[in-house]
Amino acid sequence: MPSTIITGSGCYLPTRVIGRSHFMDTEFYTEEGEKIDKPNEEIVGKFVEITEIENRRYLEDHLYNSDMGYEASKMAIENAGIDPEEIDYILYGTNFGEVSQNGHANFMPNMAARVKNKLGIKNRKCITYDMVFGCPGWVEAMILADILIKSGKAKTILVAGGDSLSRVTDPYDRNKMIFSDGAGAVVVQASEQENVGIIAHSTICDNAQELDYLTNSCSLNKDNTKDALFIRMQGRKIYEYALKNVPAAIKDTIDMAGLSITDINKVLIHQANAKMDYAMIDRLFRLYGIKDYDHSISPMTIQEFGNSSVATIPTMFHLISTHQLGEHRFEKNGNIVMASVGAGMNINCIIYKFPNS
Repeated sequence: MPSTIITGSGCYLPTRVIGRSHFMDTEFYTEEGEKIDKPNEEIVGKFVEITEIENRRYLEDHLYNSDMGYEASKMAIENAGIDPEEIDYILYGTNFGEVSQNGHANFMPNMAARVKNKLGIKNRKCITYDMVFGCPGWVEAMILADILIKSGKAKTILVAGGDSLSRVTDPYDRNKMIFSDGAGAVVVQASEQENVGIIAHSTICDNAQELDYLTNSCSLNKDNTKDALFIRMQGRKIYEYALKNVPAAIKDTIDMAGLSITDINKVLIHQANAKMDYAMIDRLFRLYGIKDYDHSISPMTIQEFGNSSVATIPTMFHLISTHQLGEHRFEKNGNIVMASVGAGMNINCIIYKFPNS
């Protein structure tokens, strides 16, 4: 059975950096539709204190999700040194597809097909799928890629993910300050090396009352008659759900790989909220009876890039791979975790082992 290894990576970070000053003239409303009677300096300051999100990236007005996906994918293909015509599948993780400037989502044609078109791939047997799975969409697309490669259905797969969340956030909702735009991509290929690449993975879907934790809804401002749906989340319930379930799901996957937390060099966890991410990593170590650990095991990008949904983990992977994220490095033969949680609620996790070379 072949191994699934990453041979190239890429990302696209929009050039528009949005800081706290961007929100100082915003009218914020409560979940009950009442205008919040507090200075915006206080509202934004409290938000930064909790989430640590100081900046985020917004897509340029003339660009679309598929443009970001194209740029990230082109970089990954060049990095892998492959002929794009060799790609058997393009898998694209997304939540909203191709979103126009007025907030309308469009999934026809699908995102993977749009990216294939922009890459100029002529191969009719290069199959294009979208993975609509909440923020864990890119990780789940990686899991599907691993299944396809191990089953012998494919040898080379482009796994990309991108969203332009700035175009689907309620202008009156404080939570809009969490979300950002971006895209990331990797090329995975079949390898004859044993016990490398994706060595374990798992997925959990809790779709009962959890279905309402992250949805689409009308504006909090009842006077806003714009015909659109916006991201709406129950922050407290998501926080409690993630802390209860994500650390255990990661541990189960590490156990499945026959490893322990001390064998893990990096944990690339979805960047949703710095406070929540710190708490999840802390609980993960406590499941192993460890209270003190090197916090650099879990790189953080949310402070500067915000929550870019499916793009978060592949973006982190690329930045570390190319030595663009401080002192963070991947090690030959090292093991990393890639894990995410999001709308559904869905949780997934991959254990990835780097080859010798």
